[in-house]
Order: sequence, then C-alpha cells, then structure tokens
Amino acid sequence: MRILVIHQLPYRKADYARAVDHGRHEVTYIGRRDRLADLPPGLECRRVEIPADEDFVEGVITRTSRDDGYDEVVSLSEFGVLAVCRVRAHLGIEGPTLEQAERVHDKVRMKENLLGSGVRHPRFLRAPSTGVLPPWSGKTVLKPRRGTCSEGVRVFPTVREALAAHRGLDDPESFELEEYIAGDILHADGLVRDGRLLHCVVSKYVNKPVDFAHGIPLGSHQIPPDARHRKFVARVVEVLRIESGSFHLEFFETPEGEPVFLEIANRMGGAGVVTAHLRHTGIHLPSHEIALLLGTAPPRPAAPTGRFHGWLVFPGHHLRPHTGWTVTVPPQLRDHPCVDRIHTLGPGAELPDHITYQEWLVPVAVEASHRDPDVLAGFLQECAAAISVRVEEAA
Repeated sequence: MRILVIHQLPYRKADYARAVDHGRHEVTYIGRRDRLADLPPGLECRRVEIPADEDFVEGVITRTSRDDGYDEVVSLSEFGVLAVCRVRAHLGIEGPTLEQAERVHDKVRMKENLLGSGVRHPRFLRAPSTGVLPPWSGKTVLKPRRGTCSEGVRVFPTVREALAAHRGLDDPESFELEEYIAGDILHADGLVRDGRLLHCVVSKYVNKPVDFAHGIPLGSHQIPPDARHRKFVARVVEVLRIESGSFHLEFFETPEGEPVFLEIANRMGGAGVVTAHLRHTGIHLPSHEIALLLGTAPPRPAAPTGRFHGWLVFPGHHLRPHTGWTVTVPPQLRDHPCVDRIHTLGPGAELPDHITYQEWLVPVAVEASHRDPDVLAGFLQECAAAISVRVEEAA
C-alpha cells in the first residue's frame, strides 16, 4: 500500500510505526522542515518538505498527483482536518467530504447540527445583529469558530460586553457568541467504527482550558464508567455522523448532573490524553485510528495498569519575554505514591512562544495515577495549587 502522511503532529504523539509496517508499505511523510526533523532517523520512508513561506495545502497538492498511486492519506492533526479533504480530492481518494469535516471542526456547525436532537448545548449566535440581544443573560463566551487550546476564547460578565467585543473584532464572522454554562468540564476520548461508538473513557478537567492561556495550569483525570456519560457520548457521535476514527468530546456536567455539549473533534485529544488512555485501557488511540483508516488489523492492546491516570501541565507562553524562571515542586509531591513522572524544562530552556499542552515544551508536566480516582483527583488538584513557576527577578 502507498500511504501519504500529512505530518503536522509530533511523531512522539502519533508513533506511526505502531500501526504501519514501513518495510511492507511505501510511506511518504510530507510536512514542514521542523516536523520532518522529528522522524526517527532509521524510519524507512520518503520525506517531502513544504517550505515555511509556502501555503501548506497548496504545497502538498503541487508535490503530489494521482500518478503517484497513493492508496490512502493519513492526517491526525486538528490543523489537517480540512487540508486532508482537499488532498484526498486532489488524489482521487475516497474519504470524508469538506462538509462532513466542517461538521466536527466549526463550533457553530456542530451546535447547528445538534438542534432538535435532544442533546443539550449552549445557546449561541453565529452573527449577532445590531440592536438584537441574544436570548440569554449574564456571562457570555466569545470564541473563535475554529481552533484549539481555547486560544482566543474570552468570557465576559454580561451579554452587552461580549457584543461590544465582538463588534470590535477585525474578523467577526470567524467568531461566535455562546451562553456560559456553569459546572465541571469533562472530556470523553475513544474510537468510532462505521458510525458506532466502540469504546470511550471519560475524564474530568482540573481547572478550565480557557484559563490556561492566562497562566493557570490545566490537567485532567479519568473517572469511573458512567452509563449516563456513555449514552450522551454515543448520541453525540450519532447525531454528528462521525463515521470512523478517534474523537475528543468536551462537555459540561451541570451541578444537577446534566451533560451539556461543548465541542467535539474527530481526532485524538492533546496533552497527556493519549498516554493516559494507553495506560488505562491498553489502547493506543493514534494506532487504532490509522488501522481503521487503512482497513488493517490494529495493534494488539497492551495490558491495562488497573489504575486511573491523569496529567497536569503548567503554561510557559505567558512568561515570555523573560529568559529565566524557577520551578518549585514541594518534596511531598515529588515523593507522592500517585507520581508516575514529573518533567521540568532544564535551566535556560526556551519557553514556548505559543499556547501548547505538549509536556516536553511546558515548564512543568505531571503524569500521575492511582487505583482510587478520588485520590488521584485530590493529588492533581494539590499539584495545581502547590507547584509554582515564577519569573526570576533581575539582580
């Protein structure tokens, strides 16, 4: 089989060789120079570079053709969701259409498709009219219709303040207004085949993704299976017509215990989700997604640990342009029985200049687990409160 990989995701996250026998198949990786540089040196494949000053999708299209004989295109990144549709069409390969991809990429389209389905979601406005107030009051969220890591998301105390901010945007049509929902934020991660939910694991966030941009640590921990959650997840998958692959669904749980849809992506979750999922279930989400796409047998699952797993990352982008910082991890946390790993950037390491959850790029990342999910949750919350990342004061 000839396989084209649109390589935008760090290799260590995808680990393509788990699912693809590079000796048996002809594999071509196409991407920017820095991304191609992270491929293992001995990986048997062809590498095609897209220059940094060239439009990425156009670069892929101009360097490929139907004569290349590709049988399938693999793209695991959120940033490749729409790109892969155009590339498949260019190469004459069947797959989800652009309209299908937008259904789980554009946050307005997601909620529009849920209307009348019985799945509760925040009320929203895609294009507020002058002088017309939304049909809700109080806190209001202004967010980009596309994107990840809650980048560009703002919460306002009132509808009027959110409307004023929306009117001041350079590109208001790329944003939406959404009512604020109180409650915990959970995420479900799993696999879909032929439109049917195969399995999923639900986790609860430690702090809120929107606050990460402002310097607040973010994490999550797995929770025990709940039939209400699985029913909700299966219904969302059904209504939004997700046919195959992995998914990352975020939803609220109100104080009354009602699930409320937030957003979904037809790809694996970021940060520590893949590792935590692998350890808890034995299933490596990227490998199983690739196997579903290629129609090949998935890797044999590893042995589950029998523990609930979680992660916590501390942002560093908000500390720039400072070049020095100090990390303080209390000894009782380093030696805690929940700790699997605490990773810190080395002295003088460069902080990221953008919002990222990648554990090797942030100042501190914690991987933790325990047989009791409540103990795990308490430990991660303690870490979020007690670990500090501070800019060094000039002498």
